[in-house]
Amino acid sequence: MQIQTVGILSPGDMGQAIAAVLNQNGLKTIAALEERSDRTRQLAAAANVQDVGSLKQLVIESDIVLSVLVPAAATEAAAQIAEIIGNVGKNILYVDANAISPQKVKNIAQLIESKGGQFIDASIIGPPPRVPNRTRIYASGKQAVELQQLRDYGLDIRVIGDEIGNASGLKMCYAALTKGLTAIGTELLIAAHRLGLDQELWDEVATSQAELAKILTRSLPSMTPKAHRWIGEMEEIAETFEALELTELIFQGAADVYRLVKDTSLGKETPEENNRDRAIADIITTLSQEALGVNSPESKVKSQG
Repeated sequence: MQIQTVGILSPGDMGQAIAAVLNQNGLKTIAALEERSDRTRQLAAAANVQDVGSLKQLVIESDIVLSVLVPAAATEAAAQIAEIIGNVGKNILYVDANAISPQKVKNIAQLIESKGGQFIDASIIGPPPRVPNRTRIYASGKQAVELQQLRDYGLDIRVIGDEIGNASGLKMCYAALTKGLTAIGTELLIAAHRLGLDQELWDEVATSQAELAKILTRSLPSMTPKAHRWIGEMEEIAETFEALELTELIFQGAADVYRLVKDTSLGKETPEENNRDRAIADIITTLSQEALGVNSPESKVKSQG
């Protein structure tokens, strides 16, 4: 099958960047922006994504539908598309590129295939692909080779087998390392700040763990506006590890850290509002001050005062 039109679910930060790359390289992208937010509409317009209104029209006009959503929305979106596939009788390719567990992606594959669609498991590793050679899209499943057509339109597509769940499993393990490490770094830096030891700790890390200091300096400023999305991702990793008879508690804790960040002023910023040049010390100070729990030393002092 020749891919000529790609339906994007949904043109948020990652989906919009993928669409922009495809459009710049001559492929048509469309989205169903009915009842979508002004921000999503603006992002779609900036990437020249054409609005077709409804999900039904998206299925009718697309050769392939690419789902790039928050983890919690993945199953519902797939169920909606599956129902439309069944109603219109179109054998369309559905690519789930969400950060979800292998178990969940297999269930979604059954939804799509039961209605006559074809399914590809995919995972995105790296930032939105605005800079060449920094973002990889891994794909698995019997139809995964079809997705390699998008290599001709600017995306780095890597097929890693015929089994549904391989691509999602890779994402779970990789994000457990990268975003899990960011969560641990965030919490321990807040702890050091509340102990009055933030400068001493950072000086030691910068001296004895220089590479780690560089990673945290790069990852923390860009993490804060994404924390609300990463909660679900950590929960998906926890589910994946539990199914493998490994502890899920580490990643439930990481989800709690991102839940803490989400409710701060930094967590409520959009990626467009985010200042990636913020100093780590300023970020940690803000998070520490705005995310005081009932068990924190500061809150206990206030309650006793």
